Amino acid sequence: MACLHSEALDLQPPGTSQAVYREDCTQCFDSIDNDSGLNVCLHCFNGGCTGDRDHALLHHRRFGHPLALNIRRTPKQVQRDEPPPKISKLAITAETDDDRYDIVTSVTCYSCAKQDVDKTTGNLPAVINGVMNAMTFSKREEVKAWEQEFVPCEHTLCLKQKDIENVESKDSSRCSTCDLKENLWICLDCGNIGCGRSQFGGIQGNSHALAHADASTHAVAVKLGSITAEGSADVYCYACNEERTDPELANHLAHWGIFLAGREKTEKSLMEMQVEHNLQWEFSMTTEDGRELTPVFGPGFTGLANLGNSCYLSSIMQCIFSTSCFQSRYYCPSEEPPLCQTPAQDLETQLRKLADGLLSGRYSQPGPRFATAQNTQEAPHQRGLAPVMFKYLIGQGHDEFATMRQQDAFEFLLHVFKCVSLSKHSDEQLNPVKSFRFEVEQRLQCLGCKKVRYKVDEQDNISVAVPGRRISGETDRFEAVTLSECLDIFTAEEVVELSCPECNSRDGFSKRSSFKTLPQELAINARRFGLVNWVPTKLDIPVVVDDGPVDFESYLAGEHDANEEILPDVKEDVAFQPNPAVMDQLLGMGFPAVRCEKALHATGNADPEAAMNWLFAHMEDPDIDEPLVLKGSTGGAINAEQDETKVAQLGDMGIEASRARQALSATDGDVNRALDWVFTHPDEGLEDGQDDIKDIQSQQDSAGYDGLPARYQLQSIVCHKGTSVHAGHYVAVIRKVLPGQSGLSWVMFNDEKVVRFEDLDQMKRTAYMYFFTRL
Repeated sequence: MACLHSEALDLQPPGTSQAVYREDCTQCFDSIDNDSGLNVCLHCFNGGCTGDRDHALLHHRRFGHPLALNIRRTPKQVQRDEPPPKISKLAITAETDDDRYDIVTSVTCYSCAKQDVDKTTGNLPAVINGVMNAMTFSKREEVKAWEQEFVPCEHTLCLKQKDIENVESKDSSRCSTCDLKENLWICLDCGNIGCGRSQFGGIQGNSHALAHADASTHAVAVKLGSITAEGSADVYCYACNEERTDPELANHLAHWGIFLAGREKTEKSLMEMQVEHNLQWEFSMTTEDGRELTPVFGPGFTGLANLGNSCYLSSIMQCIFSTSCFQSRYYCPSEEPPLCQTPAQDLETQLRKLADGLLSGRYSQPGPRFATAQNTQEAPHQRGLAPVMFKYLIGQGHDEFATMRQQDAFEFLLHVFKCVSLSKHSDEQLNPVKSFRFEVEQRLQCLGCKKVRYKVDEQDNISVAVPGRRISGETDRFEAVTLSECLDIFTAEEVVELSCPECNSRDGFSKRSSFKTLPQELAINARRFGLVNWVPTKLDIPVVVDDGPVDFESYLAGEHDANEEILPDVKEDVAFQPNPAVMDQLLGMGFPAVRCEKALHATGNADPEAAMNWLFAHMEDPDIDEPLVLKGSTGGAINAEQDETKVAQLGDMGIEASRARQALSATDGDVNRALDWVFTHPDEGLEDGQDDIKDIQSQQDSAGYDGLPARYQLQSIVCHKGTSVHAGHYVAVIRKVLPGQSGLSWVMFNDEKVVRFEDLDQMKRTAYMYFFTRL
């Protein structure tokens, strides 16, 4: 009997903007490469596995969609003399899936219990063709992988070029200062030709274009070898220290006799070199005597494939899913996935999918493409899971994490914590970020009247400064620093320039921060930054961390002195006016105006160095770019009417309506800022009688432990290679029990490669983040 469902008139091919999940299951990482293939729903184009979990059948039971297209893919037997190259923007080939794989399809009808429905019936041919030819979800994201979003700046938009008659004619084939004939940049202001900086891959440069910009204050330059006939080129603004675009590039180049017609690109662009550079970053995969590090397989030892500059995501997710709180919250192998119409758009589903992929061991197997070749000693590695759906979802709507550029791993951790905290958790499923939360107590004492003020903030991480002490006679080498010294600095007493509201003294205050409570899991970011030419640059300062337990008892706040006098709370009713001279200095360093104003308000409005240090210490604050709002200001009453649509939006993220209205009132109705406000203001109480204040107080009371012992063990680290956190490469090194062993060992997660790691001392000295577990 023919399947009646295959003749349904409502069967339509996917639209151009519709996501088609035809590569892996939306609920797990089973894919079209599994023996039984993947079933793509022909009604909503959800992808469901067909193996022992059978999420495709679950989808049918939940939503009643009868028809699915089964897709199975097997690699073709291709003779290769060497492994295939990594795919990048620099190596685009015409090879397609049809060249690499054999693909078999069939149609299943769940309602009719038929496994091989006639594919020529009704609209099925058009629908199947649409599914197979549609851009897949992962491909759509991959298109963004090597695209950077550059914008013009005031210097390119307001460029005023000198009159060509007054400029001496120069040879455009070589640098005007040296004899270099490649890596040449033309100054759009005056037409000077200068060589660029030396670049990755052996490209020479003596920075004469930069020297010209510094001497002349001319800001905009174009790389000659990157100019194309279509009008694209590398445009760099030395004033902004950023790559930019120039809407009038053709006219500005023509002014200096450079015309686009017939122009050919002869050198790699800055973007292409950065991609190549990031792909070439490699942490050593061999021991000191040249042996390959031993791959590890099994539950808890699954790698994540690099999606293009996604190692920051991989390293952070490996570390947090090594903690018991995230494992118990999201690894639910005996439970059905959450009921959701669009699982690829549901954070709970995607976190469970990621947890299952990393922890189950189902996918931790040597990959065929990396299989050991005959007569070689190369170790086989995993294929690695591609967390495309999670990456897309966690970055959705975020200016940085929605792109495919390299990002700061610490900032990503804060973003993940915020998203997880704002998602819904039942009484039985506690928020795992709660295990990272603790309270920091700040004690301020007036140096004049000696009166004291205390402030307690709830946090889920700390960021500690690493002091840079250069080795005598060395320009780029620094003395080693212990993590204990960094914590001593974090909790040390310092003097801040503030006026006392009680005695009006301007002598300042002594300030000290201490742990009021300590968390179960402690995340520490080591800030190794310094200003090089007024640009924040990562410094290679070794940080030594003990392998044994670390005692935090000395960093606890302790009891308050019963004899000390407490300063009364004072409302700030006058608008804050930043010191104009200091403000100009900070703006000249490239800091945004909103951040400068906050820094001056926090540090006494007089000292540029103190303000700069405050900015470095608070760069990762989620609300750092929110306008300064003083207590007692009249903007936005809590009872002001709010757009109920916005309240509903926040409600979908697990925020109570009363709490949502308070957040919207405090942020002028901006939903994105309201999200950050809720996350960063857990101690802001609501009006008496509102229904969620007890919940807020309950959360505050349970933020961390105040008892002893306060001993912690290093559990994992995130390491970084590169001069900037927005370039280079991240890996995670985690303490785990290896299969068949009883003791703990260190394992490195370098994207898809998971290996037992031996040279931990050197890795710990260059770590960017440390995760400690309370013993």
